[in-house]
Amino acid sequence: MTKKWIAGALAGVALAGLSLPASAETTMRITLQLPLKSHLGQNLLFFKEEVEKISEGEINVEIYDSAQLYKDNEVPEAVGSGQIEAGVASLTRFVGEIPAVDVFYMPFLLNTEEKVRAAVAPGSPVRSAIDDAIAETGNKVLWWQAYGSVVLLSNDEPIATPEDMANKKARVFGKWLGEWIDTVGGAPTLISGSEQFLAYQRGTVDVGMTGVSGVSSRSLWDVMDTITRVNVADIEFIVVVNQDWWEGLSEQEQMWITEAAGAAETSVRDEMSQIEADAYAQAEEHGMTVYDPTPEEIEAWKTASQPVIEKWLSESGDLGQTVYDAAKNL
Repeated sequence: MTKKWIAGALAGVALAGLSLPASAETTMRITLQLPLKSHLGQNLLFFKEEVEKISEGEINVEIYDSAQLYKDNEVPEAVGSGQIEAGVASLTRFVGEIPAVDVFYMPFLLNTEEKVRAAVAPGSPVRSAIDDAIAETGNKVLWWQAYGSVVLLSNDEPIATPEDMANKKARVFGKWLGEWIDTVGGAPTLISGSEQFLAYQRGTVDVGMTGVSGVSSRSLWDVMDTITRVNVADIEFIVVVNQDWWEGLSEQEQMWITEAAGAAETSVRDEMSQIEADAYAQAEEHGMTVYDPTPEEIEAWKTASQPVIEKWLSESGDLGQTVYDAAKNL
């Protein structure tokens, strides 16, 4: 009797378990190379709050900042292969498979906020073509995160003209920005964002390259004293999720995440101008000098940079030509 009762009870528990969901909530882990205090980190917190609120806790977001899990260059593979559900990576990290993504790094092509906004708008011919190409790597783009324009960092004097770059080692974070440095006379060194402070501190490179918000979030004023506001290119980060993980979500979960992602993208894009203005002000408060090249100096940069665009077009295929033409027509 006792054995029969136990067996029956266990069967009842098993049957009851079949009627319950496998998990009370869906966990979405996101890896980020920057500190949580950075504006990209704050944007992820905004997304986390939004999606947990609208899903009423059915989706739980965990953020691993400061490259705890993966460096920036490791994110496409980690997310694409399903090692983690989601991650933040600079757009250029996909350049190995999709050279066309570096259209944003073509010198002085997208060098105003108006042009950038048009290029990254959902449905634009530039963004749509890139999102579709990235989807083929196992990564689905959830939203784009604005990071601002490229600035150059140095000590003692600005990098005002190509001549000032001659024979200097410069930190870069992408293939074609490296090609640009090489073309204008410098020696590019690929260094991840999380490692640049030490690179400047140790003198591994003479010139830094980043977005001005990175100067603030990483306290780079402790190791560099001059910013040259050259605005040669636009830096974009993207939040990607594993395609298989995404397709395994319910339609309702996808809707919740998409809604929160849209709100997060609008928020960071609209705040970017103020974020950059605040970062410049902070940099000056910490003793940095901000230098704006003259129109004549910018023309010298443009002239020296033209071979980069020609070489990129020759290597980026039909997709590169498509997004380049679309960007020029904005």
